[in-house]
Amino acid sequence: MSFSRAPRGILLTAAALTTALTLTACSGGSNGTSGGGGNTNFVTNTGGVETVAKGERTAPGKLAGETLDGKRLDVADLGGKVVVLNVWGSWCGPCRAEAKHFAKVAGDLKGKGVEFVGINTRDHNKQPALAFEKDYKVPYPSLYDPDGELVLYGFPKGTLNPQGIPSTVVLDRDGKIAARSLTALDDTRLRKMIDPLLAEK
Repeated sequence: MSFSRAPRGILLTAAALTTALTLTACSGGSNGTSGGGGNTNFVTNTGGVETVAKGERTAPGKLAGETLDGKRLDVADLGGKVVVLNVWGSWCGPCRAEAKHFAKVAGDLKGKGVEFVGINTRDHNKQPALAFEKDYKVPYPSLYDPDGELVLYGFPKGTLNPQGIPSTVVLDRDGKIAARSLTALDDTRLRKMIDPLLAEK
């Protein structure tokens, strides 16, 4: 059957399915328990940022590997600092929208106890990702995770794990998962995730 002769209902259903698949490429769930269950004790703020109280936080799994520029990086080596982990892809529109804000905040907080690390995912060729970093003047390294293994296995089940692209997860000074956003952020909302952790004693 040709598309020109296909019943209107089939064409509308196919279009809706295609749209849904496109939208999920740059988004994810919001229940905070992907792959896990039970009481997670997350608190969701009105801005869509989920947080965990200091005494209830969990450390991520191993987040280490090669960066886009070919160097080795292990997030565990950044202990003692607040660490902002941003999951992104060069193909993702919301990632492009937030990139300038991340670059600005990273510059503003340079030398103030905060480290930024990108996790570039689903870019099976490094060149578009490297061009993205250059275009948006990204001043921090990104782990290269083309198959999403760091995203999938680097965060324990039932924690504030990244569930879409973009996602941002912030670790406290003890290296534990403290906050998460599953939407693109501007500089104000990003600072609202970081500043409370900098103020913790």
